[in-house]
Amino acid sequence: MSHVQFVLTLSCPNRPGIVAAVSSYLFESGCNILDAQQFDDTEGGNFFMRVVFNPVDGAMPLATLSEGFAPIGERFGMAWAMRDRAERRRVMILVSKFDHCLVDLLYRQRIGELPMMISAVVANHPRETYAGIDLGEVPFHHLPVTKETKLEQETRLWELIRATRTDVVVLARYMQVLSDGLAAKLKGRAINIHHSFLPGFKGAKPYHQAHARGVKLIGATAHYVTSDLDEGPIIEQDVERISHRDTPDDLVRKGRDIERRVLARALRYHLDDRVILNGAKTVVFTD
Repeated sequence: MSHVQFVLTLSCPNRPGIVAAVSSYLFESGCNILDAQQFDDTEGGNFFMRVVFNPVDGAMPLATLSEGFAPIGERFGMAWAMRDRAERRRVMILVSKFDHCLVDLLYRQRIGELPMMISAVVANHPRETYAGIDLGEVPFHHLPVTKETKLEQETRLWELIRATRTDVVVLARYMQVLSDGLAAKLKGRAINIHHSFLPGFKGAKPYHQAHARGVKLIGATAHYVTSDLDEGPIIEQDVERISHRDTPDDLVRKGRDIERRVLARALRYHLDDRVILNGAKTVVFTD
């Protein structure tokens, strides 16, 4: 049996026969199902599915399998994708002054925890700001932003995304708001991380604001970028309990840890085709 693994994800209006059609097609195409997860959204009336399968000896190549599946997708009105799990997506990391998420993603990529190729690191601060970070052979681009140059900067950023054939854009504490136009172009493939105090603690020093209000939980949220600031479909969240003994610096330190792990989990779910958009929400098939 082949060690190659493919993954199929789909969403469509729910109706009888979807699972039977998918499993029958894969069986008849000489494939073996390794893992299957599904969810019926009874409120919205939609069905979601993720199937990992591998071809047995003599099975069809991926392109042929995709072509053969197209009529099934059309019959059920599916939004679907079929991909080789060995394929490494190209990820661009956007960063501002805070570099903890950038460093974490670089490390996880280097040890193989995040199966991706980093197409570029783009920052609105100069390279000297990150002098202590080993980027290896990852290209670095400094695209400064001012109120007057924001449109020009976004144009250059979009050109860079296209030129590097970037599949996923990660805002790793990138402290710039993407325009509605760029957010629309990157729908479903741009991931942001922010502290979960929003919208309660907006503006500068949110952890200091939280400390002043005596909060008992701090957290972080990773979500897809939309034109609604920090209100895109949520992929992953986490929290940590704190106490009156914690100083503002303690909150910042603990907040950085939460942001790192939440962003890494969200990106890993996306790279492994575990996230399917469901309107303003997501369906996440965790492992």
